[in-house]
This record gives sequence, C-alpha cells and structure tokens, in this order.
Amino acid sequence: MNDGLRLKREIGRRIQSVRREMNLTKENLARKIGITPQYLGIIEKGESALSYEKLKKLCDITETSADYILFGKDVKIEKKTEQLLEEFSYDEIQNACEVIKQIAVFIKKDKKHQ
Repeated sequence: MNDGLRLKREIGRRIQSVRREMNLTKENLARKIGITPQYLGIIEKGESALSYEKLKKLCDITETSADYILFGKDVKIEKKTEQLLEEFSYDEIQNACEVIKQIAVFIKKDKKHQ
C-alpha cells in the first residue's frame, strides 16, 4: 500500500472515531460539514479526502485539532495530563514515570517476540 493511501485511511479512521465519540451519525456530521453522508463514508474508508475548507469545518464542529485529524497528535491529551498531574506530588509523578518506563520496555520486548 502506498503512503498516500495509508495516510488517507488513517485520517478516515480518526474522523470516524471522532464522529462516534460525539455520537453523531454520518448523516448528522455530513450535513454540518456540508457534504453528503455517502461522501463522508468514502472519506472514513480512506478512499478520498476533505478539502481544506471542509477539514476546518470538521475541526470547528468537533472541537478537534487538525493535528489530530491529519497526524494523530492529540493536543488535548497534553492538557488533560497536566490537569491530572496537578493532583500528585513530584515524588508520586517520578514513581509513576518509572513504572511507565518499565511498561514501555516490556511492550517493546513483547513486540519483538511476536
């Protein structure tokens, strides 16, 4: 599969995920963006892409960043993480980081053996 097609499929999956998280039907979201539900289905399958104008509308409607839709980078997660970490002391955060490092090493080793 070429990189362009793979990228369109990843973008389509993220759009579908955002739509489902908001409990929107294809019909509802398509109407709000200004496209047909059939075309939204084609986009979610990765067979086509939104214009820049429609992408901006999608981001505005769903309050999702274009970084997330296009590249999978969720800027909201950084803000959520900051808010969660405010509840913990420096030592608790350090201990949690060590645990996360151990989990990451375990996951990498496990992937190599698959």
